[in-house]
Amino acid sequence: MISLKQLNYALAVEQMLHFKKAAELCNVSQSTLSTAISELEKQLGLIIFERNNKKVLITAEGLLFLHKAKNIKLEVDELYQLSQMAKSPLTSPLSLGIIPTIGPYLLPKVLPQIREAYPSLPLTIVEQQSHELVNKVRSGDLDCAILALPYDLNGLLAFEFWQEDFYWVSHKDECPKQLTEITSEELELNKLMLLQDGHCLKDHALAACSLRNIKQQNEFSATSLHTLVQMVAGKLGSTLVPEMALDQLIYASSELSAIHLNEPGPHRRLAFITRPNFVRVKDIELLCQHFKKQLSNYRQSLHL
Repeated sequence: MISLKQLNYALAVEQMLHFKKAAELCNVSQSTLSTAISELEKQLGLIIFERNNKKVLITAEGLLFLHKAKNIKLEVDELYQLSQMAKSPLTSPLSLGIIPTIGPYLLPKVLPQIREAYPSLPLTIVEQQSHELVNKVRSGDLDCAILALPYDLNGLLAFEFWQEDFYWVSHKDECPKQLTEITSEELELNKLMLLQDGHCLKDHALAACSLRNIKQQNEFSATSLHTLVQMVAGKLGSTLVPEMALDQLIYASSELSAIHLNEPGPHRRLAFITRPNFVRVKDIELLCQHFKKQLSNYRQSLHL
């Protein structure tokens, strides 16, 4: 009979494409893992992995088996989580993914209150790009994630908790005086700096300005909002920053100015995403309530 341990070993080999590294991931010896995989292939009557001293390849039959193995593992994990439903809210371990253009600005605003209200919550946080988080939530490697919408979730559930607009950020010496609003038509696009391709924040900023793409004239590119803002402070151009990041990136500097982008909004929406069969949806809904409250307090503190 095929065991869950064998399935986990096979999935580890698929992930690492290396038997020794897969064994280390599973905290077993390489011989133990190899024997278990060989026995699994014998029971199935097919070869999952082609291996030699240099690399591991997955056979066509192996791909089909591993796809089904992932679904089985996910269902078993959900069964184990059923026992958590009877416990008090937000007391069981929760793994949360978050994208880099949200994490540094959201977490300081919400985590202190969450820790105070739920001190026994074992929370694991992973920061990665949106497509990586979507894949990990779908595969069960993460319970949930926080993304900026719109984004193609391909069947995952979304629990929206925040909406915000972008602000045009420039050096004060280069900002027209008395300006309180600016439209995309008024932006100097040849001076507008955005994140590198692959960041959903860039896509949302372009969508807010009704632009499909722009050719950046600057010699610099950035992978973080913090770097972009430092470039603006150096008078290399201007950029667009979400409301949530204003206190950390803009208002702490005497050199920068932030003007609301006067285009139909909201320009981006923040949401928890999770699997349709995730059994702890109530925990996510509770987190949404707390996040809404703390972010509303933040907005009031800015007098926006």
